[in-house]
Amino acid sequence: MGDASTIPDVLAEVGPRLRRLRTRRGVTLTALAAQTGISKSTLSRLESGQRKPSLELLLPLADAHHLPLDELVGAPRVGDPRVRTRRRTRNGRLVYPLTDQSSGMAVWKVVIPPERDRRLRTHAGHEWLYVLAGEMRLILGEHDITMRPGEAAEFDTRLPHWFGPAGDDPVEILSIHGSDGRRMHVRAGPR
Repeated sequence: MGDASTIPDVLAEVGPRLRRLRTRRGVTLTALAAQTGISKSTLSRLESGQRKPSLELLLPLADAHHLPLDELVGAPRVGDPRVRTRRRTRNGRLVYPLTDQSSGMAVWKVVIPPERDRRLRTHAGHEWLYVLAGEMRLILGEHDITMRPGEAAEFDTRLPHWFGPAGDDPVEILSIHGSDGRRMHVRAGPR
């Protein structure tokens, strides 16, 4: 359900919505009263907003209009909040996108196997890393840091950097990248 402030707005729209549905279908108040068992005067007051909608009134109307109750009243859609993305492989790393591409922040779960290539890279933005499992080595400018599960780092990606497993086992991390330079309020520094 939407937040509580939308409920009065949704309820205020029920009457006009019911009238539109009925007139679009070419049904009279008399015919709808006969079909639902709700009196013509109650239906009229409901459509004009003089009578508050209740389940006892709305359920027979939903049935008569062949609509689910949420569509009948125009309830805001909640939708499925799960992000459905596919795992990708990028430079030998397993990358699980956790956000869609339209947001200003990109969030990934990344599983990084042991790597030989430790070339430092730079690009625009701001990165926040959180170690989920394993040990991660972060080379950031002059810093060379080993991080363990539960530790986080944050840095400007214009600084030369590389991160990956500290040893011979993979490391699993959460990575949040803000391309517009937004900061995440955790600071990277030497241990």
